Amino acid sequence: MGKKTQAERVLEYIKKFGSITTLDAFKDLGVTRLSARIFELRNQGYNLETNYESRKNRFGETCIYARYTLKGD
Repeated sequence: MGKKTQAERVLEYIKKFGSITTLDAFKDLGVTRLSARIFELRNQGYNLETNYESRKNRFGETCIYARYTLKGD
């Protein structure tokens, strides 16, 4: 088997850790366009759920980001 695609790596990550965020994808997988990979996986038939979370950044501003999970797994 050849080199894994980014989408395959994202799917493996979600299966291993339960979810993924854009920051996880960038830091752990080197994936800079997570939403595009999620789009690809959904087109392949994976049932991925999007939950929005918020957190304060180092400047005290509220940032909203998506956390993706695999439903029915």
